[in-house]
Amino acid sequence: MQLFNIYDKKLLKEKLMNETFKRITISFYRYVIIDQPHQLRDELYAEWAALNVFGRTYLAQEGINAQMSVPEHHWDEFMLRLQARKYFENMPIKRAVEDDGKSFYKLKVKVRNKIVADGLDDGTFDVTNVGRHLTAREFNEALADPNTIVVDMRNHYESEIGHFENAICPDVDTFKEELPAVEDMLKGKEDKKLLLYCTGGIRCEKASAYFKHKGFKDVNQLHGGIIDYARQIEAEGLENKFKGKNFVFDERLGESISGEIISECHQCGAPCDTHTNCANDDCHLLFIQCEACATKMDGCCTDECKTIANLPMEEQRALRKGKLKTDAHSVYKSRLRPNLKNLRNQKV
Repeated sequence: MQLFNIYDKKLLKEKLMNETFKRITISFYRYVIIDQPHQLRDELYAEWAALNVFGRTYLAQEGINAQMSVPEHHWDEFMLRLQARKYFENMPIKRAVEDDGKSFYKLKVKVRNKIVADGLDDGTFDVTNVGRHLTAREFNEALADPNTIVVDMRNHYESEIGHFENAICPDVDTFKEELPAVEDMLKGKEDKKLLLYCTGGIRCEKASAYFKHKGFKDVNQLHGGIIDYARQIEAEGLENKFKGKNFVFDERLGESISGEIISECHQCGAPCDTHTNCANDDCHLLFIQCEACATKMDGCCTDECKTIANLPMEEQRALRKGKLKTDAHSVYKSRLRPNLKNLRNQKV
């Protein structure tokens, strides 16, 4: 059996849209020592492919980080097989808040050095000495404490469309950048109650251990992240302290938590929380774009990208092989990537 995908994106998406059954979008993670991650990778790929499971899973010697969609009619078998493995016994599963079953269109299982890129040397501190896990009710109560500092441990494009009230939302592109940035922002506040949150909890697992190592005395994290917070407040009738949409790393790019739109289109400033990737294949900048601007700009972030995206495919390919290929770094890194911040502050 082949242990990788051989079909193109367009065909896979068409097949997904034509499915007549329902899918369940889930996520889970666990820090656990995996002796042979490459062997486990092949076993999981074969097992999940047979069940028609889609999604993205990262394995490392330190554990697993998975987001996927499971056919509803295979759900029981999927869970039975997952829980039967010693590494994943009693695995907490988080279900998507808004789920149309179209979150993933293919299966990817990859082995990496870490399940989350954090840039840390784990040998320098105890990664198992994590912060206190809080339920949604406990998290709400802690938010009311004036001695509390709440920090969003996600990237700027995630917190821009949704975050907790009064949260510190660092303007960073990666989790690796965020850890030292937050540490610097909180210097001298090591005695404060620290509340951390992220999408599903995995980044806070590592961050809480890191901040305890750095001398913070009262470190807490939202157990299950924003995803499980949304489930708990609905199930228990709690007040929702999260405003806006929760960014997710699949085809949906977001799920509404409060029904509010707290962000703006990066191009015209209209209320909008819809992320998209620039239609220029040589850019693919992730930004917020309303329907009107999507039509006006043909799904692109700048006029330069619009011009390139509307060229015949043969000319686009020629550009990649010639001038565009050699100039790509100077054009896209100096002009287009920083353009996201320009788009926020200076509408085009």
